[in-house]
Amino acid sequence: MSHFSRLFFVFFLFSLTLHGQIELPAFFGDNMVMQQNETVSIWGKDSPLSAIKISSSWGEKTSAVADLEGFWFSKIKTKKGSFDTHTLKIEGSNTITLTNILIGEVWFCSGQSNMEMTLAGLRKSKVLNAQKYIDIANNKTIRLFNTPRTASVLPSNDVNAQWQESNKDSAKKFSAIGYIFAVELYEKLNVPIGIIEASWGGTLIESWIPKKDLLKYKGINFFDKLPKEENKQKKPSFLYNGMIHPFQNYTVKGVLWYQGESNRTQPNSYKDYMKDLIDAWRRQWKDNSLPFYFVQIAPFDYTKKKNGTSIRPNLIREAQSQITQEIKNTGVVVTTDAGDCNDIHPSKKEIVAKRLSNLALAEQYRFKNLFIKSSEFKSFKIKNDEIILKFKFFNNDEFISSENVKGFSIAGADKVFYPANIEFHKNGKLVILSSKKVRKPLAVRYGFEACFESNLETKSGLPISVFRTDQWQL
Repeated sequence: MSHFSRLFFVFFLFSLTLHGQIELPAFFGDNMVMQQNETVSIWGKDSPLSAIKISSSWGEKTSAVADLEGFWFSKIKTKKGSFDTHTLKIEGSNTITLTNILIGEVWFCSGQSNMEMTLAGLRKSKVLNAQKYIDIANNKTIRLFNTPRTASVLPSNDVNAQWQESNKDSAKKFSAIGYIFAVELYEKLNVPIGIIEASWGGTLIESWIPKKDLLKYKGINFFDKLPKEENKQKKPSFLYNGMIHPFQNYTVKGVLWYQGESNRTQPNSYKDYMKDLIDAWRRQWKDNSLPFYFVQIAPFDYTKKKNGTSIRPNLIREAQSQITQEIKNTGVVVTTDAGDCNDIHPSKKEIVAKRLSNLALAEQYRFKNLFIKSSEFKSFKIKNDEIILKFKFFNNDEFISSENVKGFSIAGADKVFYPANIEFHKNGKLVILSSKKVRKPLAVRYGFEACFESNLETKSGLPISVFRTDQWQL
């Protein structure tokens, strides 16, 4: 580099220093909640090579130096959660002081319309018992961050939103599942709760997965510019880029996910996509065991919709149940008792949120004696003209013998399924199926109907998932 070039470069940096300003992503702001007892990440932008000093009101300090493009990154330790408010001062080309910060538990929730659906409801669909939560919503120690709908061709680094204290207005406009989950954690843990929501109704799972994780699939068309039509939210990777990537390393305790309805017409790849999404998000947050709890799509009569079938939505549910058995630190909320055959946005969000919170409380906060997992089909054997089903139970759960149980059907070699007669073994653990129309049964299906709503009772009150024992072509 010539002497003139060096002088010009120094002058360039000096000019930037004079005019530079610290820039922080929107989620580093007043009213934020930081994850307790962690070394959390913080980052931003300033003039190139600026020295950054970060100091907290709880006594921790850290520093960083901006690179040649002005980006800087650091980490700072947090303390045990409490209701004390804190400040965080960031000094560089200028000084920014973030105020009214709380330290507690932070969760991230995402998905499509059933996660996005607010306490106020969605169009004609209402949330059961919503008013109960709106009435208690004036709580400054629950904080909400509502990410706006944003599609992007390339990974973004920021979003246009801000942390809000919970009140009747902010709660009413927030995800019903996310908010009720926050209330449940707040009441049980007695620490501040922060919930980040990033959802968009009517979206495919491919929209929420990074491009590099989708390149291995055939038939996916990628776009290098935002389309003008309204369905830009359905384009591969666009929502990951605009609504997930910006959070990068923002420390969260775990993720809640409710999506799958839009993938119902092509369910065969859903399980692989879901595995890719979990892996990609854990990679982004640099946590290979980041808790990931998701909701099984609820009962609805999809035959009423265009290209609707009774089978394909159940393949999504089947995949969702299988994922939690194959990937560690995941869990699924079964919803065969929490749907509405006439409304794709069922009202029973409270049930879903409480089951999610029980998963989190038991697995992440070591609460005991909670029923958190639905019983799972394990194996079957054929004895004469009967099929005997064996299940895997959790926490001493069992079936409660009841009459007119719906959903079980059996088939023989002709592959025609008939409703089964049901007998519960006296131990509450086995189910015995038979039908006069099936002399030599070979296979069982449970819940594989256009809209199946479970009435099978269990000690835990949790329903079981739809399942099948066959792999016959559907």
